[in-house]
Amino acid sequence: MKKGNRFDETPRQRCRVCRNALSAGSLLRYRGMPVAAQSFPEAHTIGLDRGSDLSVFQCPVCGLVQLDAKPVPYHREVIRAAAFSDEMRRFRRSQFKEWIGRYGLAEKSILEVGCGRGEYLSLLNECGVDAHGLEYSAASVTICKELGLSAQRGYIGDAKKLVSGAPFDGFMTLNFLEHWPNPCASLRGIASNLSVGGVGLVEVPNFDMILEKQLFSEFISDHLLYFTRETLSFTLQSSGFQVLECTSVWHDYILSAVVRKRPITDLSALDSRRSELADALRAFIQSCLSGRVAIWGAGHQALAVIALTGIAPSVRYVVDSAPFKQGKFTPATHLPIVPPSALESDPVDAIVVMAASYSDEVAAIIRTRYGPEISVAILRDHGLEVW
Repeated sequence: MKKGNRFDETPRQRCRVCRNALSAGSLLRYRGMPVAAQSFPEAHTIGLDRGSDLSVFQCPVCGLVQLDAKPVPYHREVIRAAAFSDEMRRFRRSQFKEWIGRYGLAEKSILEVGCGRGEYLSLLNECGVDAHGLEYSAASVTICKELGLSAQRGYIGDAKKLVSGAPFDGFMTLNFLEHWPNPCASLRGIASNLSVGGVGLVEVPNFDMILEKQLFSEFISDHLLYFTRETLSFTLQSSGFQVLECTSVWHDYILSAVVRKRPITDLSALDSRRSELADALRAFIQSCLSGRVAIWGAGHQALAVIALTGIAPSVRYVVDSAPFKQGKFTPATHLPIVPPSALESDPVDAIVVMAASYSDEVAAIIRTRYGPEISVAILRDHGLEVW
């Protein structure tokens, strides 16, 4: 049943990328479509051929347009035209050389995911890299090997799939991603087969251009996913990659993204800073011969510093002007939290101010009220600053 310009139907699955529920109704419904782009009936089978219906949905969360359908039987295989035009060959050779040069991939190992019969492997080798192919079609792999190309049979369906020869320094997958029923799992699997900083070239049909030119005939059962620049970038980023660039190529028909395997953030400098601050705090506390030291500030930063530097046993109490904190204790380190008036009733000889943006104001108040009788240090972004 049709409602307005939408069909009243319930999707059978969630978004293939972000896993949220698809829109409640299809954006388009095409009837009597070819079952698959590579399914050509012969004279003796034409009586069995029936058209199929295509329902086009959009994810309301990530925006990806997609078919709510099963993948075609050969979705793991790459099937390309028997020959490339001279124009395409020149374009690919120039494109590969530029990509290899810009990202320092010369003489590096490159995996083409979905290499077909080795059409691009040959060009990659000509461009000065060590090209390897992964292809599900056994017949295509045999052709690659007969041509002297490095190829193996397989398909990356999840992050656990390891490819012989991994880790690779780079990868490419060209006009193949749109066929995958679980694109993020496959992309994460590719990432797991890359070295640190591995660079990739990912290309898909350009749905931005399809929309602009109203190319209604571009929908086909083979293509489960229809990527705009935005949704392609989101998919790649959700799958463990940084998107370095994303442009349209080949007369705007293709979106071409260069990606890098997302590195693990190095936090060692933060731990070094913690050790340096711990040493500085201990030195400041030890300079106070009486050992009567307080901390001013019970904010989250101060609480973390007390816990992470191990100075709690040397601190008498924590001063904070917020009444709701007073009379309680610092979590984990159990130092009493007291009002500023405690500096009169239970004086100390040194105060470490950890009051974030209020630190200078607090230090000035302490200096005005107590003069040089109390040593003052301020916790800064760069470390401990003794006044």
